[in-house]
Amino acid sequence: MSSVIVLGAKGRFGRAAVHAFAEAGWRVTRAGRGLDGAACVEVDATDTAALVSACAGQDVIVNAVHPPYHHWVTTVPRITQAVIAAARASGATVMIPGNIYNYGREMPSVLREDTPWVANTRKGGVRIRMEQAFRDSGVRTIVLRGGDFIDTQPSGNWFESYIAPKAGQGKLTYPGPPDLIHAWAYLPDMARAMVGLAERRRDFDTFEEFGFGGYALTGDDLIALVKQVMGKPMRVSRLPWWAVRVMGLWSPLMREVVEMRYIWYRPHQVDGTKLEKALPDFRVTPVQDAIATSLQKDTEAY
Repeated sequence: MSSVIVLGAKGRFGRAAVHAFAEAGWRVTRAGRGLDGAACVEVDATDTAALVSACAGQDVIVNAVHPPYHHWVTTVPRITQAVIAAARASGATVMIPGNIYNYGREMPSVLREDTPWVANTRKGGVRIRMEQAFRDSGVRTIVLRGGDFIDTQPSGNWFESYIAPKAGQGKLTYPGPPDLIHAWAYLPDMARAMVGLAERRRDFDTFEEFGFGGYALTGDDLIALVKQVMGKPMRVSRLPWWAVRVMGLWSPLMREVVEMRYIWYRPHQVDGTKLEKALPDFRVTPVQDAIATSLQKDTEAY
């Protein structure tokens, strides 16, 4: 039986990865802080010695640690070096859920594995330096890159926190022009795809990227899906970015959110062709089902 340790197991991708690997028959160890139950280890992902010990004997390390945005600059490099050291010591393959920040403010409309990385945002620069460190390390690494998450549980993502928190009341808020395409990834699907790649890890180059196509939806598409699932009209308003900027005067996290505003004003989708070739039998969940699942937990209080 293959083994995997999921760092950041309480986080949004970490939680989905734990479930997906377990469903596929892997021996799963959950790692992070504040964990309970069986097959878990309390570990600080910035502590190299502790992480090397925790990852000993593992076949795969999923690096799903996601510090708060405003801690990225100082924390992500420390996590990166600790994970590289742990992978070198154990011989494990590192798997990373990637995002689209690497492509910068002027990203093209279709994002592929050969699309240039452009570090013209703080968080984009952090992600590029992180992935480049893994590429340069010689540690076997697979990055699976997707768009914004649609989740099955509350996790602070854009869909549940900003767009549809009041869908049960017939209210939606959209962050950008509704006619532009935006990339979305249903979290259980992306985690399943990571498992599929893990099972074929020896077939790939030492450092490999895959785009997770997920769903390419305009705001109008997304709004129509929510209306269809909810079975009633929706009053749609635009996200007041000016208010987010004001909150950023005292909230470091909100300042970091404002930096990513451009993502809603650049049409983009992730090309999943390479992943489809690697996993020809993989199928994503129909988008209506994904939206329905997310809305069910968002609106069950109403």
